[in-house]
Amino acid sequence: MKKKKIAILGSTGSIGKNSLEIIKLNKTNFNIKLLSANSNYKEICNQIKLFKPSNFVITNYLVYVKVKSEFKNKRIKIYNNFKDIPSKLKFDITIAAIVGIAGLEPTIQFSKKSKKILLANKESIICGWHILSKIIKKNKTELIPIDSEHFSINQLTRNYTDSDIKKIYITASGGPFLRRPLVSFNKIKPNAACKHPNWNMGKKISIDSSNLMNKILELIEAHRLFSFNPIKYEIIIHPQSLIHAIVIFKNGQSKFLYHETDMKIPISNAIYNNRVDIDKIIKTGNNFIKNLRNIKFENVDKKRFPIVTLAKEKYLSKSGPIILNASNEILVDSFIKNKIPYNGIFETLKRVFKDRDFNKYAVKKVPNIDEIYKIDNWARNKTLEIISKNYEKYR
Repeated sequence: MKKKKIAILGSTGSIGKNSLEIIKLNKTNFNIKLLSANSNYKEICNQIKLFKPSNFVITNYLVYVKVKSEFKNKRIKIYNNFKDIPSKLKFDITIAAIVGIAGLEPTIQFSKKSKKILLANKESIICGWHILSKIIKKNKTELIPIDSEHFSINQLTRNYTDSDIKKIYITASGGPFLRRPLVSFNKIKPNAACKHPNWNMGKKISIDSSNLMNKILELIEAHRLFSFNPIKYEIIIHPQSLIHAIVIFKNGQSKFLYHETDMKIPISNAIYNNRVDIDKIIKTGNNFIKNLRNIKFENVDKKRFPIVTLAKEKYLSKSGPIILNASNEILVDSFIKNKIPYNGIFETLKRVFKDRDFNKYAVKKVPNIDEIYKIDNWARNKTLEIISKNYEKYR
């Protein structure tokens, strides 16, 4: 059998490392043609030694120079920019897992080069879906979302149309503060917000999960990825994180997708087209029936999670999501660096949306790449301006 040519964009992050662990278990089926990373020198070197990729893109210039010097006598080709990659390079599978807006252009670029894209970069959908979707259609590229919620919706709604579906629930764990007294929220520290009760994730996504911002972003992604009426989606709290989406059909049937809290499950199924023995990849145990006895659901408390009130049409349509995403990135980074309080994330987002220039930047329906960056840049600068005016004591 011919080896599948693999590219992993963001190979030193959580999704990238999980993907490499899956591939490592069956090396004879895969040829790792390209990996990419930003600045994790130690992990980049480890991956070059262990997986021997043909190409590596390192976007941080200082790390690029250091790695290039370290492996100057090796056959690997090391680049500092995605634009330097030879146009002749083609891939069977690209796993797009770069975090943030930096992943937008590489994901678009590799959609032209790949038969299949496993997508974990939110910004490609939130900011650039109108561009990416056309490229995928033109190149007949198969796209599989591998975030657990969208992977689940994709699995559950195959062969169904909007007229078949009554309701789609996206589940949220509620994060580490589901039962914490509201009066103490102003004292929440970054380390506490990063301690997710079920998932082992990076700081940014963990903090987004703690206040349900991740669910607002997932709603936006779902609106773009699937051709279902946006009003059919609803967020529901499910503390155990075992059921990732529920679909209520008009014919009286309901379906849900269950899997344990390990991202290797959706990634493996996406790589192997659902034909995989997961026990050869992770230890799942035999807890299905036991876990079902303890599964619970509850409605979202808007006082505890006020960010869900931002799920309004004017914020989620046109280029509004670009602003939401960019502003949130700045706010999470500021919170991690103790420049704002935990409650300051929501309070600042409200101020951004009420700014007199918001409508000027939120109205574009199909912005090009340059316009996306312009909108993104305005949101970041406006957020920093609001932080500097309102949180002086945190400097």
